[in-house]
Amino acid sequence: MRENGRVTSATRQPETPASAVPPRLIATDLDGTLLRDDKSVSPRTVAALAAAEEAGVEVFFVTGRPARWMDVVSEHVHGHGLAICGNGAAVVDLHGGPGAHRFVKVRELARDNALDAVRLVREAAPGTVYAIEQTYGFYQEPAYPKLHMEIPDTLAPAEKLLAADAPGADEPVLKILAFHPDLDPDDFLATARLALGDRANVTRSSPSALLEISGPGVSKASTLALCCAERGVAPEEVVAFGDMPNDVEMLTWAGRSYAMGNAHPDALAAASGRTVDNNEDGVAVVIERMLAERR
Repeated sequence: MRENGRVTSATRQPETPASAVPPRLIATDLDGTLLRDDKSVSPRTVAALAAAEEAGVEVFFVTGRPARWMDVVSEHVHGHGLAICGNGAAVVDLHGGPGAHRFVKVRELARDNALDAVRLVREAAPGTVYAIEQTYGFYQEPAYPKLHMEIPDTLAPAEKLLAADAPGADEPVLKILAFHPDLDPDDFLATARLALGDRANVTRSSPSALLEISGPGVSKASTLALCCAERGVAPEEVVAFGDMPNDVEMLTWAGRSYAMGNAHPDALAAASGRTVDNNEDGVAVVIERMLAERR
């Protein structure tokens, strides 16, 4: 089940012009993209997703969310039932519903790499505090703020949470969450990337100084590339949507990609197109137009 190989083609641009290739797969981020700010899926978006699936275009949700937070869209995964969670750290079958999901693929962050990341980022940015996201468990340091609507399984220093005898030590680590109370979010991201080099993949999706640290080479793009290769879907047959730095590689890799009107500048620069913001159903707007062009 566990896998953590590099996908070297995950950021290349397709050679064939995407506009000349009918789309076979839609890959969309959730928060700030498909979901409105109240975390709902609008009726218009529900209808657009269903119409895409009916037309034979597979829809993949590709999110930084853990699997246990996928109930908001679990009824919209249609026949395949799959979603990419944790910024590419897991492919999850959501058919079982909340709490009963099945991990199809796990690309874990090795505990040695995780411990190195904790040490190096804290040295580069003193005051950093951590939480640990595993396949089923969530663990955090006592000083880590209540950014998530859940109660952690254990409170302890990150080094103890990642020890060989820690609670949940038999579960893969999907990612580390690193929070800094004072730093600018983009400055914190740049600092952590410089500190870690190729030991881990670092990105962010929150408006606060909250970083998400995954295994080397693990990203939304690289796991999406794996899923597409298994289906015989080429990059130019993929349409992607996103709004934050953790979407940049996916927006670059897909043949056609759209940044939301509310997107971070890095996402806007990476995408080949732009749509309206998430509260105006920007994903649905593009899907409706795309399906109309196929008729």
